[in-house]
Amino acid sequence: VQLQASGGGSVQPGGSLRLSCTASGFTLGDYAVAWFRRAPGKEREAVSCIDDSDGYSQYYYAESVKGRFTLSRDNAKNTAFLQMRSLKPEDTAVYYCAAGRPISSAIRSRAMYYYWGQGTLVTVSS
Repeated sequence: VQLQASGGGSVQPGGSLRLSCTASGFTLGDYAVAWFRRAPGKEREAVSCIDDSDGYSQYYYAESVKGRFTLSRDNAKNTAFLQMRSLKPEDTAVYYCAAGRPISSAIRSRAMYYYWGQGTLVTVSS
């Protein structure tokens, strides 16, 4: 059972990146998926979450990324994506994908997720 995150890199402010999170050993579509990030000197925070595993869709986006980031998934590829646009220096962080079965009131809680990817570094700098 594994989650593999990829797609990080260095980009200038205003640029875009797409992160991927591919599951192996389990069906990602059966779980909620979340992206967290940890910026230097800060706690890990939820960036975006989706739970449509039971046919009812619930989304979460942090206020700081609303309108710029989009979480989606391709169940045929067992992969979730985080499309990031209009990147800012404050988006610089290690990004982690996670899968779990959170209760609706705790969709952005780290404790609700029990499969984690290894992290991919995003650096936004001119």
